[in-house]
Amino acid sequence: MGERGVGRRLGAVVVCGLLAGLVVAAVALPGNLVLGMTVKAAGDAWHRLPAELRTPATAQRTTVYANDGRTLLTSFYDLNRREVPLTEVAPAMRQAIVAAEDRRFYSHGGVDLRGVARALVSNVTDGTSQGASTLTMQYVRNVLKTDPERTAEQRASATEISVGRKLQEVRYAAALEQTLDKDEILARYLNIAYFGSGAYGIAAASERYFGITPTELTLGQASLLAGLVQSPDEYSPIDGDADAALARRSYVLDAMVETGAITAGQADQARAERLALNPTPQPNGCTAVADGHADWGFFCDYLRSWWLTQPAFGDTPEEREQALRRGGYTVVTSLDPQVQASALRQSLAVFDRNSPRALPIAAVEPGTGRVLAMAVNRDYSLAANPPGQDNRPNTVNQLVAGGGAIDGYQAGSTFKLFTMLAALEAGLPLATSYDAPPRLVTRYPAEGSTASCGGRWCPANSSADMSGPRTMWDGFGRSVNTYFVWLSERVGPAKVVEMAERLGITFRSDVDQRLAATDAADWGAFTLGVAATTPLDLANAYATVAAEGTYCRPLPVVSVTGPDGAKAPVGEPSCRRALDADVARAATDAARCPVGQQSAYARCGGGGTATAAGQLLGGRPLAGKTGTSDDDAAKSFVAYTPQVAVAGIAANPDDPADRVGVAAQSGVVTAVARVVVTATAGQPVVAFTPPSRELAVGNTVQPRPTPGRPGGNLDLGDWLGRLSVPR
Repeated sequence: MGERGVGRRLGAVVVCGLLAGLVVAAVALPGNLVLGMTVKAAGDAWHRLPAELRTPATAQRTTVYANDGRTLLTSFYDLNRREVPLTEVAPAMRQAIVAAEDRRFYSHGGVDLRGVARALVSNVTDGTSQGASTLTMQYVRNVLKTDPERTAEQRASATEISVGRKLQEVRYAAALEQTLDKDEILARYLNIAYFGSGAYGIAAASERYFGITPTELTLGQASLLAGLVQSPDEYSPIDGDADAALARRSYVLDAMVETGAITAGQADQARAERLALNPTPQPNGCTAVADGHADWGFFCDYLRSWWLTQPAFGDTPEEREQALRRGGYTVVTSLDPQVQASALRQSLAVFDRNSPRALPIAAVEPGTGRVLAMAVNRDYSLAANPPGQDNRPNTVNQLVAGGGAIDGYQAGSTFKLFTMLAALEAGLPLATSYDAPPRLVTRYPAEGSTASCGGRWCPANSSADMSGPRTMWDGFGRSVNTYFVWLSERVGPAKVVEMAERLGITFRSDVDQRLAATDAADWGAFTLGVAATTPLDLANAYATVAAEGTYCRPLPVVSVTGPDGAKAPVGEPSCRRALDADVARAATDAARCPVGQQSAYARCGGGGTATAAGQLLGGRPLAGKTGTSDDDAAKSFVAYTPQVAVAGIAANPDDPADRVGVAAQSGVVTAVARVVVTATAGQPVVAFTPPSRELAVGNTVQPRPTPGRPGGNLDLGDWLGRLSVPR
């Protein structure tokens, strides 16, 4: 034997001698004296126990479900662990772990003196490394070595080979045994033990190896799992030595026979079972959602971003992230699997996953702000893309809600809604009339715009037949640019910008933020949707109108429940009155016109830009608006009923100058309308409430244009030319 081997043996003899002395002394003392000393020591030690032993805060995974509470979206964790009560663990598993690790568990007081003596003899005489730790002592060690609030040095000291560490375990174990009953200690042990292959605790192990709950474990499965804890990584039948795992299973079965838990015949029957694994990895994060549902990742990404803003989960984003990954929450989200599937299907019907163009779609519930769907013709994935396709078909850019690298997309004339609302709030009725010219020279400087007439911005309508007397009804229905630019001038662009912000439109680009903050009064083009936005912002803004003026912050959850069953204060909608109800009703009355339905005052006329949507909805009341950016680079449509608002924007996320083209509009309209059909299926048909007569017709206003003044018709002469025309 070498010098190092001799040294180890001598060290073991010294340690064993010290522990043997403790055992002999304990055995020599009268039983009642030992008991009295133990109780006193334990009582004193309990108050000196680390807090993590008295009230363990073991890390648990957070599990995320769809709004049905059953469809698993994903989970978040540092350690894959989920605690369960002992009543949810099969009796065979309880018996197996006791037989394998601590046969005298129910008869000792935390320290098995017989076991210590037996281990000492074996270690000294046979040169083996037999342990003498009880389940209680192992539990103490597991808690101390994994507690995230302890330093790395403190965690390492929980497993060092020393008399001091062992005596500390003895003291702590005795204190626990005097305060907790055996079943509580066993439950804590089963919930913290490592079973290999990344599974911490019996619930995660049952799922990881067999795809079942711990209640469903058979004798053969339970004995296999119980055999792993001695050397989890080595014995794991998934990542380690399957033959060794079976040998350990046989050992556990024999031990269960010896303890009387099972008969020899039951052991033989279980031993004969083949190793039938069902390896089930637990998803971790937004890129690990279920196979075939990579689209869920965009919603998951939004959920995580939302979580990091919630003070209920910590004071800082770092603390909230830790709560998400270690807090053991059960999250029931607002995602509706059917609506989500419909949104993805409709997006893919317009552009495939490899197309450079995308159609992100969002669906929101009016009156709550709950986000029902977030889909796009992409996979939320970190997987590599083909050469030349940086963000398709795989991307982790938030194409639906914006943020990070995504400022959003120009949504065109969908922004006319904010001008109409500002005008209605200022007291102008829907019947406000204006003889809309083909092109309108405004007071705003052109500043490089192609729509420039002598240095002033002069937008035109998309077709000549839009000119003539218009009201908000048919101006909105036919999307008459010059009418709404004129209306914006009347109420002031700053009020239009403020209205959009009030309804949740967020300016993410530096240019839009600057214009909104310092130049809103001269941002005349805002009414034509030149600011970047997202489908989620747009759907929620229109949902505010659908809810008759009640704005609710977008909400991705229905409930968040902690491991103790307590509900976190984050699941309820956060809503406020943003518009007078009559103002919202009036806007909805005009928004019936684009989809080919009739206003309550029969003022729509014809020529709606999205009549196909109204036809798809049949007799269900619908409102909405289309939008087109300059040069047909982006196409948008928002549609809503009292129960749902859906928005889609077709664009190239990586190249805003790429034109999706005129033909894309019909596809976007159909896609959004069909998502509305899915979202309202089985729901009652609810009518929109008509606006008051005062806000609908009032006193008809028809100002006379004055040549040479802002807002008047001018002889444009050579100024007329081929200019880009948003619709």
